[in-house]
Amino acid sequence: MGEALGWGALAASSLVIGAFLGLARQWPKAQIGAVLAFGAGALISAVSFELVEEGQKLADRGWVALGLALGALVYFAADRQVERSASASGAGPALALGAFLDGIPEQAVLGIGIAAGNGVSIALLGAIFVSNLPEAIGGASEMRAARTSPKQIRRLWIAVAVVCTLACLGGWAIADVSGNNFTGAVNGFAAGALLVMLVDTMIPDATKKLGRPAGLVTTLGFAVATGLSGLS
Repeated sequence: MGEALGWGALAASSLVIGAFLGLARQWPKAQIGAVLAFGAGALISAVSFELVEEGQKLADRGWVALGLALGALVYFAADRQVERSASASGAGPALALGAFLDGIPEQAVLGIGIAAGNGVSIALLGAIFVSNLPEAIGGASEMRAARTSPKQIRRLWIAVAVVCTLACLGGWAIADVSGNNFTGAVNGFAAGALLVMLVDTMIPDATKKLGRPAGLVTTLGFAVATGLSGLS
């Protein structure tokens, strides 16, 4: 249990680090765009190799597809609700929602792997950490620009990090009763939520702030995360 809690906290710590970095100074739009573009590339790699591909190795493809559809629909519906209640806050709340909805299943998969005796997936751990950092920096910066109080921003991202850490512990706890199909569906859910968030929020915002170089920085983020994936 201690191992799952420790590794889960390490993976989620980048959410808090990123939020504090986002609040530390006024980030120029181009820098925020670069951070978001890099994070988008890392998340595309995580979706491709750490979530969908690994899910299909473990489970029947139908279960992964079911999780993918559920994750996409849940994020879409939740994001519309956030958009209506926080329309003046820019992309910040949407990025926090994305970190929450993809972080829980990602961390649960990490905990299931630890409980199963497979050890810690360095690739998955690295992908979670690398992708969380720009999400949190960009989200906190956007919320700061919308004049949300720093105290509220810190509380939000710390709460997201705590819930994601507990999700790793939850994955460890249910490992004995969950099968491969369940794990594959969880992977699919995270992938679906991420894909909708990327297309709706992260990539458009990165392109708007950074301009045409956003594609190059996204490719760099993808390359770095894919390199981490190759360590497993």
